Amino acid sequence: MANTRDPILHPVPITSLRPTQMTVGMREVKEKRERWREHKKKKQSELLGSHMIPVVLGPDGRNYVVDHHHLARALHDEGVKNVLVTVIGDLTMVGRDAFWGVMDNKRWVYPYDAKGERRHFKDLPKSVAELKDDPFRSIAGELRRAGGFAKDTTPFSEFLWADFLRRHIARKVAEDHFGKAMEKALELAKSKDAIYLPGWCGPASDD
Repeated sequence: MANTRDPILHPVPITSLRPTQMTVGMREVKEKRERWREHKKKKQSELLGSHMIPVVLGPDGRNYVVDHHHLARALHDEGVKNVLVTVIGDLTMVGRDAFWGVMDNKRWVYPYDAKGERRHFKDLPKSVAELKDDPFRSIAGELRRAGGFAKDTTPFSEFLWADFLRRHIARKVAEDHFGKAMEKALELAKSKDAIYLPGWCGPASDD
């Protein structure tokens, strides 16, 4: 008998995946694309088999992506047709009118645009190809990799950091001067202003 805790794997067309967020950091997507191209075909196949996209099944039978949007977008842009998904939630029994409310309550959706403003669920992109760029999400991702904050299980934690950085760094700097923006981000990450954010690892005191 199969272990019910094992992931159920489904190869699905990448174009059929429905995002649950509006933006990604395109700089991060570009880096994932570059790393993908460095691998030979056999290694790429192995990676596709081990990097599954977590989804929730909706009442319309569609797969709603709840993590790894950057990977999904990168694979799409690299011409990958199908990916494996692992179903982490089944909401096929939920009424269509209640679906997004349940998703929101479970923190499986983040309907905020590139300005950090909340939008209606109907404004969510219909495919990973429609995800927009948020430069502050790129900075937040790089900030975590640089040790600015710790990886955290809080849903959409890097978007919370992106919104924090958005309030302290000029958008033009974020878009045109990534190195300068990162210097500022690293400084901000250690400040008391960021103490409420998930994964904060700044100094315990300023003494």
